[in-house]
Amino acid sequence: MAELITLARPYANAVFAAAQQSEQMDEWSDMLAFAAAVASDSQAKALVTHPTLPDEQKAAAFADFCEGKLSEQGQNLIALLAENRRLLLLPEIMVLFEGLRSQLDRSVSVELTTPIELTEEQQGKLVEALSRKLDRKVNLSTAMDKTLIGGVVIRAGDVVIDASVRGKLKKLAEAIGS
Repeated sequence: MAELITLARPYANAVFAAAQQSEQMDEWSDMLAFAAAVASDSQAKALVTHPTLPDEQKAAAFADFCEGKLSEQGQNLIALLAENRRLLLLPEIMVLFEGLRSQLDRSVSVELTTPIELTEEQQGKLVEALSRKLDRKVNLSTAMDKTLIGGVVIRAGDVVIDASVRGKLKKLAEAIGS
């Protein structure tokens, strides 16, 4: 996995610089998300890894899979990735691009998992508190997991705050077992 990220980083940096220069962050974000989804498709993977298909045909077929969702610059990226046999890196390129964008925007995506649905007011208070703690704008997404019993699990990048009853019971069991 680390090797894929290493290979994807120069492409993500170049795309980010181009998006920033042309002031098309949203457009590039959408194109990369769509292209990454296509690259994850089993039919697209079979096409991209076909040993006898020329790179130009792979790029053209991949662009056809994208159904006109790519700008001219997006198609150029696909052609470059096909030429370098890197089309399957698109999901990693997208993740790195979004990370760079979050740094620029001083924002962070936070996933909140709870056993019950939170009200808008509760979510607002949580976003406010997390924004202060993380010193960033928080983009909150929520999920329900009834197996948590109580509490919450918060994921922000590589930071995980497990304040669930299940998590606390697991820590207690580990402490007793030691």
